[in-house]
Amino acid sequence: QVQLVESGGGLVQAGGSLRLSCAASGLTFSTYNMGWFRQAPGKEREFVAAISYSGGSTDYADSVKDRFTISRDNAKKLVYLQMNALKLEDTAVYYCAAKGGLATRLRGEYAYWGQGTQVTVSS
Repeated sequence: QVQLVESGGGLVQAGGSLRLSCAASGLTFSTYNMGWFRQAPGKEREFVAAISYSGGSTDYADSVKDRFTISRDNAKKLVYLQMNALKLEDTAVYYCAAKGGLATRLRGEYAYWGQGTQVTVSS
């Protein structure tokens, strides 16, 4: 079965950096668009970033543009989220997700989800 396993979360001070990883198995990774979403306590899960199946196209939420970078390694079946200049408001559980077809920001169109990794930014 399809599995997406996130790692790399943790506690970091504001202004610091973290790199999240998501390891995929059970799917033809190179044919799936990948996305990162996050959910803060009491809030809906929101789009963070997405990358096309080839890695040639990326998309970012305005709130993270110029601070976060999504990338992928199709040979290793990994997708990354490099997070720099972290802010208190970036605190959330971060999820990776996979979908076929066209890339999108819509979480309902992603077929597969990981269990999430906690990112906590402190002052």
